[in-house]
Amino acid sequence: MAAAAASSSAGIVTIIDVDCEKWVVECLGANEEFKRLVPTMPWNTLVDTIMGRLHASGRTLRDVADVLRTAPLDPHVVAAVKACHAVGCDLRILSDANRFFIDAILDHHGLRGYFSEVVTNPSRVDDGSRLRIEPYHDFRAGSHGCWVGTCPPNLCKGQVLDCIRASVVAAAGKRHRLIYLGDGRGDYCPSLRLGPEDFVMPRKGFPVWDLICEDRARLQAEVHPWRDGAEMEKTLLRLVGRVLVEEGGKLPPPLEPLPVSVHDGVPMELRINN
Repeated sequence: MAAAAASSSAGIVTIIDVDCEKWVVECLGANEEFKRLVPTMPWNTLVDTIMGRLHASGRTLRDVADVLRTAPLDPHVVAAVKACHAVGCDLRILSDANRFFIDAILDHHGLRGYFSEVVTNPSRVDDGSRLRIEPYHDFRAGSHGCWVGTCPPNLCKGQVLDCIRASVVAAAGKRHRLIYLGDGRGDYCPSLRLGPEDFVMPRKGFPVWDLICEDRARLQAEVHPWRDGAEMEKTLLRLVGRVLVEEGGKLPPPLEPLPVSVHDGVPMELRINN
């Protein structure tokens, strides 16, 4: 079984309780300029631009990393990640944030080793020690061609999810079941690409949940919504336990206390969650 942990289209909100880009901007005093530039350019370009402005004002990579380490992370999320990893889930991050931000947060909380892959916008430090954020898909060279219409120009998570699934099938020789967690508009496209044996966990009150609710019949996967870290942990571990039971396995120690039913979920006209 593979569990794909996804983030919002504007940061890793699914893992931490704030948008990481906005957290850096607010903590380092660039909020007014950030809000002024939001309507003028794509999000990925905006973050790179703001990093340049912060560097020009004297802010360092250490300053950015220190702020990221203070971003709130619900202990229920940490517990869920560790429990899923302990029972053999293949955990991956698919995020429209960037590698520097994600690594800083994962390293601070000791979580980097729990994820087999992080797919996000690349980052680098140029010769002037300025953090540069590049797009995952180079939209300046051409569109990624997604047909859904909710993906940002720099990253179609649906296409990436297809590649992840293909690589897992190639390596394991079979199709693994996916549990996809997300909250942003960019998480709607991969949700549509999940099959009836998969699960999507959209965060209630966030854009992906609103999009799913507009036409639930478009999804094949079961939908299991959640609101906070405690509900996310409970729902995710219940689904992991359910998959293990359905595939003829036994519940290992991290999951033994959980009530498991093959009828878990929210049976809407189709099958749902975040």
